[in-house]
Amino acid sequence: MIDPQPGFVRLVAGDAVVEIAPSVGGAIASFTLDGADILRPTPQDARAEGNVRSFACYPLVPYSNRIANARIAFDGHEHALARNFGESPHSIHGIGWQRAWSVVSSSDAGVQLALDHDALGDAATSWPWPFRVLQTFALERSARGATLSARLAIENAGPHAFPFGLGWHPFFPKPPGTTLAFAATHVWKSDPTQIPSARVAVPDAWRFDPPRPRGEVELDHVFEPATGIATIRWPACGLEVSIDADRALDRRVVFVPPGRDYLAFEPATHMTDAFNRAERGERGTGTRLLPPGASFSCTMRLEASAAA
Repeated sequence: MIDPQPGFVRLVAGDAVVEIAPSVGGAIASFTLDGADILRPTPQDARAEGNVRSFACYPLVPYSNRIANARIAFDGHEHALARNFGESPHSIHGIGWQRAWSVVSSSDAGVQLALDHDALGDAATSWPWPFRVLQTFALERSARGATLSARLAIENAGPHAFPFGLGWHPFFPKPPGTTLAFAATHVWKSDPTQIPSARVAVPDAWRFDPPRPRGEVELDHVFEPATGIATIRWPACGLEVSIDADRALDRRVVFVPPGRDYLAFEPATHMTDAFNRAERGERGTGTRLLPPGASFSCTMRLEASAAA
């Protein structure tokens, strides 16, 4: 196994290369095929500084997106959470992306990382229930190119059940001409702080079935249900990536910020602020409960290849 720089792990399968940064949120630093970027590459200064927000992909555990006003209600109790995203009033993306993970095992083709959260003392303000999570990456050649698989497995390490969710936050290059294709029937409109406010049928301007150029439309919304394969194509370089995930990952957060050369397409198991909405009696939020000693896992697959 080749270590490209201290603290990073490199996976190699033919002309496909993936770099993993266990100590920087268990994040992916790069995924290339024959030297071309499939995920947004991490700048050198972000690598040196450990700035996970500029990395190519990071895990979302034990929840995706925002928890409104950094307070979670569950089983008749309310827990205050740490605000972990600048000036945002909310908590965001869980704790896995802001913690160092340990390496359990590694080889040229795969690596398994672990994170233990004891929920003791100050750690309880990040998440009030203890858990252990494993993140496993595998890179292999495919008939058309190479496939990177990422698996998250969370286990309840405490005596009480808790709500949870999983997902990933991959960023992709968005050069001119980039096209996006995926199917979903509904999307959540949001308030100015990105908390969902209304579930509506996907409007034509946000519909990507059939494929269409990404253009300059701004998005930061949860689409649902969306369980099929999504495809991003880069006609200028003749490449594409297919994004597939287990059926449990039936939400897609599409984030296209204005004036940037990237987009994010995030498989997740639940909608934004799902746990609080479920506590209020709302259905269909994607909230799951993890009993003591129980575990749950899901997998995302990125297949990079020459465009069909």
